[in-house]
Amino acid sequence: MDSVENQLELLLKGGGIEMQEYDSPLEEVVPVTVRKTVCYIVAAIILNEQKEVVMMQEAKQECYGKWYLPAGRMEQNETIVQAVKREVQEETGLECEPYTLLSVEERGPRWIRFVFLARVTGGNMKSTSESDNESLQAKWWDRVSPLPLRARDILNLISFAVKHKEKASHPVTIPVELPCPVVCHRVLAAFLNRSNDLWLLVNNPGRPHFPVTACGSSSADLSCSIEVAIYRLVKECLKDPQVKVKMHGILGLQHSGTVPGKTDGVCFNVLVTVAQVESKYSPFPPDVNNAKYAWHKVDDDDLKIQLLER
Repeated sequence: MDSVENQLELLLKGGGIEMQEYDSPLEEVVPVTVRKTVCYIVAAIILNEQKEVVMMQEAKQECYGKWYLPAGRMEQNETIVQAVKREVQEETGLECEPYTLLSVEERGPRWIRFVFLARVTGGNMKSTSESDNESLQAKWWDRVSPLPLRARDILNLISFAVKHKEKASHPVTIPVELPCPVVCHRVLAAFLNRSNDLWLLVNNPGRPHFPVTACGSSSADLSCSIEVAIYRLVKECLKDPQVKVKMHGILGLQHSGTVPGKTDGVCFNVLVTVAQVESKYSPFPPDVNNAKYAWHKVDDDDLKIQLLER
């Protein structure tokens, strides 16, 4: 295992680290299976120079004739990027290249949607003469002309995509093809004091690594946000429960999908900050509650700057 600094540098670049164990295990960690115990939705936002967006017209009976972004369920034996390319080609006739993850939405570990920005690399826009079970047609939409939408949830996503294309809100993020059996988080928990001294929570001081916490599969776990696993980990690690935990987003994600039922999970590499309540300020991180955890001070100024920018 590389040093903490090497691991941090890799994750800040959007890289991945091979899954080996869970530091915050549940009583039973059950591998997920795409389209059986977990549903991954992929969607693509493709913009042109005029800031028009590619839309497809639904062929499904329940929303026949309505318009939506090219999107759909991921299949078994697919990577996330492969699923995006397939859905776009099936529903719009276009070939595309997803070039960054834009957002992740979830309704617990059973349903997760990955929205990508993508660019056209080939193909031809599907016409009404090419309609099939996937879609009736596709076209560029100027985002102003009246258009009957299947759902309005995509409007904020499209607006976010336009803003991101004008000025990127985060670095390029593309899934790393590394296998993972469950939905889980690799947690970079940071503590920053008023002097800008920075510590990161690590597991196993003899072989330090960023802790990994798995999402549960019980009825209670499935009905909660996947972020619950992160708060559970922090509670396990720290003595004082009165700390503020703030999510700062995804640094990257890992998925393979090459072996159904064994590699269908996703590992999100996430950044959170841990802060003490104002009445208990200390220049040092909160005490850990378990000997297998420790705070690692980051002295590399370049890495500190990169982390603080996130």
